[in-house]
Amino acid sequence: MVVKVGKTPYVRFDLNDYSVPHTHVRKTLTVLADTKTVRILDAQTVVAIHARSYDKGQQIEIESHIKDLVERKAAAHAQRGMNRLQQAVPASVELLTQAAAKGEHLGAITAALLRLLDRYGADQVQTAVLNALQRKVPHPNAVRLALEAQRQAQQAPAPVVVQLSENVRLRDAVIHPHPLKNYDQLNNTDSQPETSRGDNDGSQK
Repeated sequence: MVVKVGKTPYVRFDLNDYSVPHTHVRKTLTVLADTKTVRILDAQTVVAIHARSYDKGQQIEIESHIKDLVERKAAAHAQRGMNRLQQAVPASVELLTQAAAKGEHLGAITAALLRLLDRYGADQVQTAVLNALQRKVPHPNAVRLALEAQRQAQQAPAPVVVQLSENVRLRDAVIHPHPLKNYDQLNNTDSQPETSRGDNDGSQK
């Protein structure tokens, strides 16, 4: 049986979903089943073997498939965060490079710098990162201390992270329009001419 894998790493067979490695998403695979097992192949290569289920609507998974998918999504999320950080704060590229050379965890550093970016803004964080690099301390704590020193020198209030109100979130909600034919019917009804009393009694002006 030939099956097409969609966006998620599962193939549908006999009303159940069987997991495959995330590397086989959006591929065409072959399912071979007997009374006990379901084998999934990419050409001649077996990519998954499951115990066959005779239930309906079940997800039969191999733990390593799900673990790999979660790790891949986490890596993609971290990459997006790093890209955002590097675009807003160019000096962060050098800070991350030096931190990696020291064996630091880049994901944690990126997350910490992104939080500072949200609180202080790109210009302030860029200046603070350059300060940390000048002091040869490629770590978010050094950036945080530099930011606090900048704030005190400017006699500025402590930064506050903006929390969006419910009204703002509702403003960005997706609105699903109703069929316009209902309004057309109302318009047709309103546009029909009314019969005047003069027409009924046959008088003319």
